[in-house]
Amino acid sequence: MKILIIEDDNSLRELMHKALADDSHVIETAANAKTAMMKAEVYDYDCILLDIMLPDGNGLDVLRQLKAARKQAGVIIISAKDSIDDKVAGLDLGADDYLTKPFHIAELSARVKSVFRRKQQHGEHFIEYGNVKMLPDTRQTFIDGKPIELLKKEFDILHFFMTRPERAVSKGTLAEAIWGDYIDQADNYDFIYAQMKNLRKRLAEAQADIEIKTVHGYGYKLERQ
Repeated sequence: MKILIIEDDNSLRELMHKALADDSHVIETAANAKTAMMKAEVYDYDCILLDIMLPDGNGLDVLRQLKAARKQAGVIIISAKDSIDDKVAGLDLGADDYLTKPFHIAELSARVKSVFRRKQQHGEHFIEYGNVKMLPDTRQTFIDGKPIELLKKEFDILHFFMTRPERAVSKGTLAEAIWGDYIDQADNYDFIYAQMKNLRKRLAEAQADIEIKTVHGYGYKLERQ
């Protein structure tokens, strides 16, 4: 999952970054509203953690701009204000959840997973397409009920496509989702080709009835065989 943390407190931002990265998420950060909107306008995220009190504006205004731009990311408001008015305002604007500081990192992780399940997995703890089943929370993959071992990036790539079956995805979008926004600095996408080759081989050897097909001149698409 690709997450944007919008938080001006350096120590808290770094703590959240480390904890969520340890959960195998791709993390980007912003310390103010201006940087946050620049990132959100250019890149897509699965979840945005949004502090209300920012040095150059109000997080609720950022939320309004995200919704006006029709961004599909799940949004969790994070604020020191334990106010019913703030909660209602955020939820009315389209936030998916609200977490009050101070909070336990384990709760943050659970809230993020819950939002993603509602947004991408119809509330289920698993994703299923063809004879392939994935359990994102435990990072397990099964083909015809038998476990298959995938390396970290292989799992991330397959998970990305399993939440977007039969949808063409550009190489750039895939790279940003799996490796982060800094991928803009890459000269080519050779690293994707290598990962894709290995993943396709593992799926074929395990007799998966799905395939990540090449969309020539654009990217890839997950389809049933």
